[in-house]
Amino acid sequence: MTKWVYTFGSGQAEGSALDGERLGGKGANLAEMCNLGLPVPPGLTIIADACSAYYKNERQIAEELKVQVRAGIERIEEITGRRFGAGDRPLLLSVRSGARVSMPGMMDTVLNLGLNDETVQALGHDAGDARFAWDSYRRFIQMYADVVMRLDHEVFEEILEDEKARLGYEFDTEMTASEWQHVVSLYKSVIEEELGLEFPQDPEVQLWGAVGAVFASWMSARAVTYRQLHNIPEGWGTAINIQAMVFGNHGNSSATGVAFTRNPSTGDKSLYGEFLVNAQGEDVVAGIRTPQSITEEGRISSGSERPSMEKLMPDAFKELSRICSELETHYRDMQDIEFTIERGKLWMLQTRSGKRSTRAAMKIAVDMVDEKVITEEEAVLRIEPSSLDQLLHPTIDPRVAREVIGSGLPASPGAATGEIVFTAEEAVTASDEGRKVILLRVETSPEDIHGMHAAEGILTTRGGMTSHAAVVARGMGIPCVVGAGSMRIDARNERLIGVGVTLKKGDVITIDGSAGQVLKGDVQMVQPELSGDFGRIMQWADRARRMTVRTNADTPADARAARSFGAEGIGLCRTEHMFFEGDRIHLMREMILAEDETGRRTALDRLLPVQRHDFTSLFNVMHGLPVTIRLLDPPLHEFLPKTDEEIADVAAAMGMDAAALRLRVDALHEFNPMLGHRGCRLAISYPEIVEMQARAIFEAAVAAAHETGAAVVPEIMVPLVGLRSELDYVKERIDAIAGDVMAEAGMRIDYLVGTMIELPRAALRAHIIAEAAEFFSFGTNDLTQTTFGISRDDASAFIPTYQRKGIIEHDPFISLDFDGVGELIRIAAERGRRTRNDMKLGICGEHGGDPASIHFCEEIGLDYVSCSPFRVPIARLAAAQAVITNGASIGGHSKDGRDRKPSAS
Repeated sequence: MTKWVYTFGSGQAEGSALDGERLGGKGANLAEMCNLGLPVPPGLTIIADACSAYYKNERQIAEELKVQVRAGIERIEEITGRRFGAGDRPLLLSVRSGARVSMPGMMDTVLNLGLNDETVQALGHDAGDARFAWDSYRRFIQMYADVVMRLDHEVFEEILEDEKARLGYEFDTEMTASEWQHVVSLYKSVIEEELGLEFPQDPEVQLWGAVGAVFASWMSARAVTYRQLHNIPEGWGTAINIQAMVFGNHGNSSATGVAFTRNPSTGDKSLYGEFLVNAQGEDVVAGIRTPQSITEEGRISSGSERPSMEKLMPDAFKELSRICSELETHYRDMQDIEFTIERGKLWMLQTRSGKRSTRAAMKIAVDMVDEKVITEEEAVLRIEPSSLDQLLHPTIDPRVAREVIGSGLPASPGAATGEIVFTAEEAVTASDEGRKVILLRVETSPEDIHGMHAAEGILTTRGGMTSHAAVVARGMGIPCVVGAGSMRIDARNERLIGVGVTLKKGDVITIDGSAGQVLKGDVQMVQPELSGDFGRIMQWADRARRMTVRTNADTPADARAARSFGAEGIGLCRTEHMFFEGDRIHLMREMILAEDETGRRTALDRLLPVQRHDFTSLFNVMHGLPVTIRLLDPPLHEFLPKTDEEIADVAAAMGMDAAALRLRVDALHEFNPMLGHRGCRLAISYPEIVEMQARAIFEAAVAAAHETGAAVVPEIMVPLVGLRSELDYVKERIDAIAGDVMAEAGMRIDYLVGTMIELPRAALRAHIIAEAAEFFSFGTNDLTQTTFGISRDDASAFIPTYQRKGIIEHDPFISLDFDGVGELIRIAAERGRRTRNDMKLGICGEHGGDPASIHFCEEIGLDYVSCSPFRVPIARLAAAQAVITNGASIGGHSKDGRDRKPSAS
């Protein structure tokens, strides 16, 4: 029989922190805290494998599971001295999800399970507090009806608000026992009216209804979206944790809260968090009540007059501080902790590595190295490469005047400007249309996840630093301000009412997630300085990595930006991108549309100085670093005039009849341009194009060498080669022009001629092509297209459906397909180096900035990756992590004995 259930409690546990895959993150850490002797309510964990088994409705497994859960509950009963569903001392349970990695707010929870019309009376008698019992019962009914019976929680919120208004109350805590009892009767009545069902009184029925709902929430729309955004495999499933309830709503000596062992926004080493007196855990994260600070320091900095936990509950605070310190020391990382205080006794409900802003992650990692808690290698591994994007974008210029129209808590750092929208759907629509928006909500919920991802920033008027909006925004790297109580969101009339101003949907605001401010209008930004903690982490990364990191850049501005981010050369200069603007496109069109070689050469003669200037500028910016220039590779349709007006303009410039030019355009039409007359095919058909570009490259190399004093070694890349004979033909023309320019300049120019491997045939015949090619650069965008037979431009119509239905795990145009495309790269690398053992190998498709793809490149021994300028730091960090996880350490050599890259910082 499979062991589906693992128990914990009373200082003993059947699992540990090492069992995260089986028990989920929450279950593994509950077991670990229990083994450490910390005060953890007893419970059991249903392993994650049961999630898929449950979906398959396997009867035998279901029966085994029920038997084991029953045994686990009996152990909880033994430890607590309470009985589930019966007796004078009823046992109530919480049922919570527990995925392998944290998915805040994405899945369901049920608290106070086991209450019914009889046990509520017993609970009140046992606690000596009928109000507490009926408050717990109304919470359970509302939560169970929402999560399990699928009746919207807002139905119950309306009932409660109406009752409080009728009684003249502002807060839930003013309600008496009899008033809660009346609310319970109203809740049960609305369930019968809306669903035609009675609220279940049998605790066993309640338990398995909750278990089924929590398992089902793994496939909820919000959870699926979150997994897609964070690349979490669907097959992992979720574990479930069933625990004895402890009550933070047991009067004013009880409380519930969330604590971080360090500040998750800044990384400062100080206890940080919030709590609510006489409340349950869901109240804190839901943003329904404004929480109080745990520490006096936090209370003062937030400007709150409400007492901190440090002053209000000094004994519990002292114990919490001790446990927080013990957990951080044990886990060697900043911890995110959930706790409950029941009548003065502290209980630990969860610990996990806390989500943090990237800036905070940098500071925490560097500080922990300085504190001798972790090594430099571990610090490098602690930073998620893709999260660096948070540090590479503008912040508000400190010199500009700020028209502050509201303020709240600085939940997620950075600044963002955009149009106001009030719903997640509006945010998605605007993003699809290319508009930048700020999503405004009173409070966010998990159902808003798609809109939060689409928005530039998030603003809520309720909630604290541990609310849903704050946690999710920090994880996504989106600027966020929460709890902006000085502002009012009138969603019905689509208005934002701030200090001295009323704005409507579509008006522009700026939010400063670092200062917690909301500003009117579009505010000037400045680029961040990548120094301090960032600089130290990147220095350690550069010492660890083996591969170099280049950039894809076509302009001096891109090249300068990339160098500032640490790029070590240009791995792809797409020359066709140099011809889309101004008069250049007219010259390009004249060249393409010319009817003979003479006409083409006339246009090319006018393009030559333009190209030479472009290449000289790039060589100057990158002086001393390699520059790979890809020869012209445009699908011709991108340059051809399309409208009658464009054709008339080009015809006039060329001195042609417009009708004749239309016939010429029609003659050049291709049914599948991406597989048509482009790349080396264009160069073979029109060698004069290659000759012009080669001359521009070599003359620019001469000019740049004179201007900078540094020798330039151009790497000329011939695109779309499938046959060695194609490369031979083009290379012959390049070599001839090189000889001419060297003779004219009276100096030698070292250069390389290679090819972009982007066709399966080229990969399979790499050993033959390598006889002529001096380097290979893998064009993974086109190689993915040609391997799959999928158009990248059209794939978005069905790739998301494939992912949703489990046909594929990742979009192969975002993260490399290791089994297919990756295997072709591996074959080409091995065969190319068999022919030419010193052959330089790199990739220059968009995958060059994808961390998972970079790990693959390290595994097969490529020399470099090339990516867009803003992804250069991401690639540097990912390349280092690939080396470290393969077993090398900073300061030595990689496993294959090759020297590592020296620091570029």
